[in-house]
Amino acid sequence: MHQMDVVGVRVEMPSNQPIVLLREIDGERYLPIWIGAVEATAIAFAQQGVVPARPLTHDLLRDILVALGHRLTEVRITDLVDGVFFAVLAFEGGVEVSARPSDAIALALRTGTAIHAADSVLDQAGIAVPDEQEDEVEKFREFLDQISPDDFLGGTSAPESE
Repeated sequence: MHQMDVVGVRVEMPSNQPIVLLREIDGERYLPIWIGAVEATAIAFAQQGVVPARPLTHDLLRDILVALGHRLTEVRITDLVDGVFFAVLAFEGGVEVSARPSDAIALALRTGTAIHAADSVLDQAGIAVPDEQEDEVEKFREFLDQISPDDFLGGTSAPESE
C-alpha cells in the first residue's frame, strides 16, 4: 500500500466526465479515477473548505461517526476489476466497510484520514510522471485552483466507473 494525496478534481474532455487525481506521496505515480459529478463536487467542497448551510451526505456521515465515537483510521483503494475501482473504509477495532473510492475519498478529506492505494491498483492504473514533467502537473494544479465546485453542477452525470 502506498499513501496517496488528493491533487484535485477536474472534468476530462471530451467525455465531460469528472475525475479525481491522486498522487503517490512516496513516488512519482498519479492515479486518475473517473467519478460522478456529485462526488466531484463533494471532494472539491472538502478541498476548498466550503461548508454548506446544511450537511451534505459525506458531512452527515462524518457527523454520525463523531457522534457515535467511531474513528475512520484509513481509506484503502484496494482493487481495480474491469475498469471498476473498489475501496474500503477501515475503522478502529478492525471493522471494514466496502465503499466507492469517490465516497471514501470525500469522507477521508472531511475526517483527515490517510488514503492508501494497493500496489496492484497503482501497477494497473498508475501513471508515472517523472520530475521533468512536473510543470505539466503544476499547470493542472493551477487549473484546479481556478475551478469551482459549481462547475460540476448542472451537467449530466455519467455513470461512475467505480
